[in-house]
Amino acid sequence: MAVVVVIDTIAGDHSIHRHGQQRAVEAYLGVDRGNSSMADNNNAQEAPLLAALDLGSNSFHMIVARIEHGEIRPVERIGEKVQLAAGIGADGNLNDDAIERGLACLARFKQVLDSLQPGLVRLVGTNALRAAKNSQVFAEQAEDLLGLPLEIIAGREEARLIYLGVAHTLSDDEQSRLVVDIGGGSTEFAIGQRFEPMQLESLHMGCVSYMKRFFSDGKISEKRFRRAYEAATLEVLNIRQSYRQIGWHEAVGSAGTLNAISQVLQNHGWGDGTITAKGLASLCRQMLKADHVDDLEFDGLKENRRGVFPSGVAITCALVDSLGIECMSLSQGALREGVVYDMIGRLSHEDVRERTVNALVRRSGISLHNADRVEAMAAQLFAAVRQEWKLDAGQLQLLSWAARLHEVGLTIAHNQFHKHGEYLVRNADLPGFSRPDQQWLALLVRGHRRKFPVELLEELPTKNRLTLGRLCVLLRLAVLFKYVATLEGEPEFEARAEGDALILQTTEDWRERHPLTMAELEAEAEAVAEGGYQLRIV
Repeated sequence: MAVVVVIDTIAGDHSIHRHGQQRAVEAYLGVDRGNSSMADNNNAQEAPLLAALDLGSNSFHMIVARIEHGEIRPVERIGEKVQLAAGIGADGNLNDDAIERGLACLARFKQVLDSLQPGLVRLVGTNALRAAKNSQVFAEQAEDLLGLPLEIIAGREEARLIYLGVAHTLSDDEQSRLVVDIGGGSTEFAIGQRFEPMQLESLHMGCVSYMKRFFSDGKISEKRFRRAYEAATLEVLNIRQSYRQIGWHEAVGSAGTLNAISQVLQNHGWGDGTITAKGLASLCRQMLKADHVDDLEFDGLKENRRGVFPSGVAITCALVDSLGIECMSLSQGALREGVVYDMIGRLSHEDVRERTVNALVRRSGISLHNADRVEAMAAQLFAAVRQEWKLDAGQLQLLSWAARLHEVGLTIAHNQFHKHGEYLVRNADLPGFSRPDQQWLALLVRGHRRKFPVELLEELPTKNRLTLGRLCVLLRLAVLFKYVATLEGEPEFEARAEGDALILQTTEDWRERHPLTMAELEAEAEAVAEGGYQLRIV
């Protein structure tokens, strides 16, 4: 007689918006997973295309590039000033005009994407979307428009990607460098060597947010500039000691604000293309002669940057003075290039997220035996249902990370360690992970035992709930079997999916030898029923 465990899902038929194209794209890119490197492509016409869209607080940017010998060659660069951050009202929400501006810009980008047909595209959002309470409203509309997941990334992850984009434009030497990027809503800092950042930070100051705060009516005065400078100085004090203690050999600026300042300094003879305190002093003296941003007539200053120029200069002066930067050169590399290089790393099996998870495992003292056992069992269950449930490689990766981290909360306490684990994963700085990545990973860690995470699933967009619920069920069963595997090796069962049902079939003899496991399966039936699933033992 066979024992059959049936799990019927009642939820709707939706799937996670993740990087499901990855395997297909790997083949398209010629990735050899045996030697973990990209195959050379000597024919430029056949070189694959990747694209990255950076939805910044001030501007939206897109790059479409070919991959040639592990490096990118831009095919198309487009940027539009959207000023999303300017549309965040006193209630903390993006107003309708800002949302409309952003979507209209993405619609124009989409025309380019459709014509060029890149093999893989990533869409990332930064400070304005981190800060806006209703960012999910914009995110859902953007995803529907482009058919892509919008990754709202944390500040330090933004700093990491910016560093990666800049580092690939510089000489490959061992000298340490400081990279700075002044955005519309935040300013990112990174210190690193070659392609590896060592120190990352994101501060709440940007040219758009400071424009709204200190120059909202466009009027310029020494008093207003001083207030903006002092506010920025206070922000930089948060990192001044640690950054100056580490030190750097060269300072490099990235993106629009610093490039605009560099251009003005050079065009007026106040610099050679680099940014210095002396050059900034000359710029400030001239700028403060104007009464309004409309009166700024600097050679090289674009019309659409006038409004945020005084605030950008104030922030630059503050960080140069506070950090003691003697000279800052400029790089054309930025966040969008960093996103493309990060994609190359993921596709060539150099995924920084793997390093991040493994580092967290080591720091937390997690039992590697338990983690490996649960990960192997989760992968076995996943393989059995993958085709029927239309799951992809990205979802297997997520499940594997959750299996590896399911006991991370034990570093705090054994009591309710699944809740401690959820908090750690949700709130830690995890390089390589976007906000949705962390939210989904935290949900699985929380939901691997005890109460089914119904409330957390309900917080997700509807299209994500079914797949996350299914992954949660797979992880719970993998955890349930780990002690059986420890004693006897792999449990003796066959798994298959039929529609929305998962069937585990074992022998009667196995059931009689594992009364505790059978009791746990019965208890699990009650737990998953809370989430709208049925677990039937027949």
